[in-house]
Amino acid sequence: MIVLRSLLFAIVLAIVTPPYAIFGMLTFPLPPHMRHRIITSWAPLVMWFVRHLLGIRYRVLGSDNIPSGPAVILSKHQSAWETMALQVIFPPLCFVLKRELLKVPFFGWGLAQIPGIAIDRAAGKDALTQVVEQGRARLAEGFWVVVFPEGTRVAPGTTRRYKPGGAWLAQKAGVPVVPVAHNAGEFWRRNAFLKYPGEITVSIGPALGPEGLDANEVNARAQLWIEAEMHRLFPHHYAAGAKRGDQPDSGVVAAERRGSGES
Repeated sequence: MIVLRSLLFAIVLAIVTPPYAIFGMLTFPLPPHMRHRIITSWAPLVMWFVRHLLGIRYRVLGSDNIPSGPAVILSKHQSAWETMALQVIFPPLCFVLKRELLKVPFFGWGLAQIPGIAIDRAAGKDALTQVVEQGRARLAEGFWVVVFPEGTRVAPGTTRRYKPGGAWLAQKAGVPVVPVAHNAGEFWRRNAFLKYPGEITVSIGPALGPEGLDANEVNARAQLWIEAEMHRLFPHHYAAGAKRGDQPDSGVVAAERRGSGES
């Protein structure tokens, strides 16, 4: 049944995505918010099939933590699911993405018409400048910005170094950071054809204001909250690591020490 559901979902995507992409390319003369509204209507449509065809539901904790104005979302990244779901959960937003994605047939062509932040990851430090410059423009237009600070999709129960680009953008733009934890990878694995039914939990943390904090401190606090929330909500993903004696990420440890006044 899981194989059949996953196959049918792949067929649905193959049928739905190209017309949306072609229509999206035709919206280029329209204002940014109108283009965004039209093209991203693809997300709730696909999420309907995710729920009713794949059997993947979700619940949101901490929705009252969503600020009234634009912010930078620092989210855990485990699968393609959150790239669709965050568009439904939050106000109009855009993603920091690899410029190469815009060359992907149909999907990338339509994506190119959505106000976003496309960066050249090979540019090194210049990539951070691209994030800040384009990100400030998107935030000024009223869009939220999603950054996956680990830089790539990670398996449940694991973590990578949190890069400070999102926190740096928030500080430069004078907007808060909103941390997000979830377990999408438990049901929708990275690059996996099979998707498993179940309920994904998305937890939204308290906004971290940029006042009085540098970007590294904001980034460390966001990481501390996200990783602690992952351990709290999904302890079964970390039980094996605890038995092996694995140590918490050094960035989390440093943030915990700062929070407790340790040097």
